[in-house]
Amino acid sequence: MSGAGERPLRADAARNRARLLDVATEVFTTRGVGVPTEEIARAAGVGVGTLFRHFPTKEALLEAVMVRRLEAIAARTALLSAEPDPAEAFFACFRLVIEQSAGKNEFAQALAAAGVDAHAALQEPSQVIRAQLARLLDGAQRAGAVRNELGLPELIALLAGTGAAMEQLGADPAARERILDVVLDGLRPR
Repeated sequence: MSGAGERPLRADAARNRARLLDVATEVFTTRGVGVPTEEIARAAGVGVGTLFRHFPTKEALLEAVMVRRLEAIAARTALLSAEPDPAEAFFACFRLVIEQSAGKNEFAQALAAAGVDAHAALQEPSQVIRAQLARLLDGAQRAGAVRNELGLPELIALLAGTGAAMEQLGADPAARERILDVVLDGLRPR
């Protein structure tokens, strides 16, 4: 991204950057963060020099992927906040966050091992998501679709725990759906 005082990227450079982020997101999520940057550049159809012009280190690329994923979640939760059915919006948001959290812990651990404070870079989109989660939770509770005693800290803990459970299950879609059904059922009032 261009910072204050930097010139905007040329159209081809912006396309290369976006392509690198798309490919890196897919590769890191499906194959893990240990994939060499050369493979990511090759899969994106650019040279490794182009990758390093946009992302001077592998950690910078990982951080950019994480920021982009959170920004996408924030944008999609904003759309869900506008849905007329608060219960449907809340449960769709829960599913969205779980689906988008694949590999997040591995990313954060890789950045921490390199001495990068991922929380600082992720603070702004995380705050946006927290605010939207609070609004969605409130709407679903007012509609009687979610337990009233559930607060935002518990919701965030459930999202984190469910995301970790999904990582343990790997690529078994039936098991993942069963776990998600159990958690979503537990959110509903008795």
